[in-house]
Amino acid sequence: MAYTPPIDEKQLVEDLQNPKTACTAFDTMMRAYGEPVYWQIRKMVASHEDANDLLQNCFMKAWSNLQNFRGDAKLSTWLYKIAVNETLNFLNKERQRNGVKEEGDDSFLLANIESDEYFDGDRLQADFQKAIATLPEKQRLVFNMRYYDDMKYERISEILGTSVGALKASYHHAVKKLTALLES
Repeated sequence: MAYTPPIDEKQLVEDLQNPKTACTAFDTMMRAYGEPVYWQIRKMVASHEDANDLLQNCFMKAWSNLQNFRGDAKLSTWLYKIAVNETLNFLNKERQRNGVKEEGDDSFLLANIESDEYFDGDRLQADFQKAIATLPEKQRLVFNMRYYDDMKYERISEILGTSVGALKASYHHAVKKLTALLES
């Protein structure tokens, strides 16, 4: 993978909010953040097609709300927050579509993992992904951000709007559940 220099987010936001430079800056934003945001979504929905659709929705929502971005958080944090909200809305709609009554029952995702043509993991990886899919969505979000993305709790707190202490507890419970599932 080619080296990409760090993004000056402050300058990027200024360029995004300037009508003369907005299109070029948006392309820069998509190139810089598209892949990490895609993988954040993908870890929650387990389907390449759904993740791609949600990524497009995320960037369309960002584009239509750029003028409202005040810069209280980092641009990347704002994008992650949009992606998380889009993903949670999608999962809620999928639960309704699949007739799931119980909050947080995302067992319908399990079928997506093995049927996804883009999944090339071995049996152990598939079992791990299935175990992660059984976690309640908040624990799954925290686990993915911490385990896969190695995000600091403070950054996760900004994205999810949850205290660091609660995030640490969620991660701890997720690890305990995953360990128990994989040892059984």
